Amino acid sequence: MRIFTSLALWMFSIPLLAQTLSPYPAYVHSIPFVLQNESLQGLVYTPPQATGIRAAAQFEEQQGVAITWTSYTHILAQIVAAARTEVTVYIVCSDSNAVKTYLNAQSVPLSNIRYLEDQFNTIWARDYGMNSIYLHRDDSLSFVDWRYNRPRPKDDTVPYALARMLGAPLYSTSQVGGNYLVNTGGNYMSDGQGTAFASKLILDDNQPGAGYGGNATEAQIDTMMKQYMGIQRYIKMEKLPHDGIHHIDMHMKLLDEETLLIGQYPDGVSDGPQIEANIGYIQNNFMDCYGRPYKIIRIPQPPDNTGAYPDAGGEYCTYTNAIILNHTVIYPHYYTQYDTTADRIWHESMPGYRLCPINCENGADDIISQSGAIHCITHELGVSDPILIAHAHLPDTYNFTVPYSVIARVETHSGVNSATLYWSIDSSLGYTAVTMTPLANDSFLSYIPAQPVGTRIFYYLEATSLSGRTNRKPMVAPQGVFTFQVLDQSLGITSSQPAGLTRFFNPMPNPAGEKTLLSFQLPAAGMVDLGVYDLTGRLVMSLIREKMLAGVHQYMMSTTLLPSGTYLLKLDDGAFIQVKKLTIVH
Repeated sequence: MRIFTSLALWMFSIPLLAQTLSPYPAYVHSIPFVLQNESLQGLVYTPPQATGIRAAAQFEEQQGVAITWTSYTHILAQIVAAARTEVTVYIVCSDSNAVKTYLNAQSVPLSNIRYLEDQFNTIWARDYGMNSIYLHRDDSLSFVDWRYNRPRPKDDTVPYALARMLGAPLYSTSQVGGNYLVNTGGNYMSDGQGTAFASKLILDDNQPGAGYGGNATEAQIDTMMKQYMGIQRYIKMEKLPHDGIHHIDMHMKLLDEETLLIGQYPDGVSDGPQIEANIGYIQNNFMDCYGRPYKIIRIPQPPDNTGAYPDAGGEYCTYTNAIILNHTVIYPHYYTQYDTTADRIWHESMPGYRLCPINCENGADDIISQSGAIHCITHELGVSDPILIAHAHLPDTYNFTVPYSVIARVETHSGVNSATLYWSIDSSLGYTAVTMTPLANDSFLSYIPAQPVGTRIFYYLEATSLSGRTNRKPMVAPQGVFTFQVLDQSLGITSSQPAGLTRFFNPMPNPAGEKTLLSFQLPAAGMVDLGVYDLTGRLVMSLIREKMLAGVHQYMMSTTLLPSGTYLLKLDDGAFIQVKKLTIVH
């Protein structure tokens, strides 16, 4: 374990619980973060020298979860009990025998648990923990550790010891004068496809006057996040006025790459207005990684047990402060009046997942009084051989004549042995398996036959790697699957897609080999003109020129007659023209 040269840090009283900053002497913040021994296996201060760096999402496959055993042991024991059936639990502690004794007393089996006896300051493993990345998108598992935005030097060394225990490289941004980035895990979420979310706390913490030795502009922060973690798009939202720690996990959770679970207050209460403004900022400026609007699911932010919200001095109770460990979701409970609603929303949002609520506002377990809950005291560890399945789920449709194209990108280091589509119109009778056809750029294609109006279709995807591993999308299938319905416009049934302007989604795949799927949504029936143009504006192929009904439409474009190169796809609905760029590679 590393020892700090600045031993004076140990002379000050460092709080073990509260996430909020205590009144430290100003000069404590300015002590350089310097370690004596730089020989720890895997620690690297320069960015990874690899292409295609990809930050893992927290809803992806996980091999483990890390916690720090200190206070709130009853909550920690419940997390261990729920998590150990899914992943290996890594417990950072000062006395592993004492932890085992406590777990035994709580009737928690001790299998699938590893212990790391080491130094630490606090329980907040999320904030000072290391983040999983993959080099070359699906190759070597590595970790990235930022400078913790608290003066808690023992906490800041825990990732180094964990990385050594796991035998994985650790890239650090804690070297003053080099790539120095201050950040905290509760204020970071990635979609696994190059987009990350944060509050503007990330900007404040890296200013010269913040007390952590930082001096980075927003552009420099973005560059470091790209170099270390492959983040191409870093979405930063305004801080909430009544959230003292400004971590987005207190009101937000990515359920998958398309869906945001957002905490909701009653109209005009507490941070509700700013949360709604932040949602509007996302919806008006960003699409998900598939070029479609983010799906927003709201879940109540309850008052505390006195009935007070944060703007009236109440605790910052939240149901979004949760973790997803493969097939299990662990999230906070408070009291029945609001828990039942949260349970229903979690169940509807994550069908097929095992839900494990843990009370976070109950006497000695009142961890929410310290501005934290389940997500704050845990940190996921990605699998070493991932199978990434990227798929934009099919929306409701008015199409009852043309087969439904199902396209997915499957990435794995060893290569894809097989990719299969499973579909059904009655899941109780089982699923039909269809082998997916490989396309260019790790993409696979298959079709669900067209179904009559009123039919609900259920489907999921499965991929097996050459190394023998298997993954599904959704991961919990067939207990939880994708679903869409064939709608009847004449009956006034409308799609769940938002109304408004025509939406032209990004082609998939792009670059394209022999085929690419084009999708667009019409808010009303009308004439549609869709064509392919070269970069000079010359029409080279007309695809659609007809009157079409409102709703989502898909067109599978064959590119075999076009030479390799870059083209423009132009969609004209009579009111607006939208253009997408398409690259064809044969």
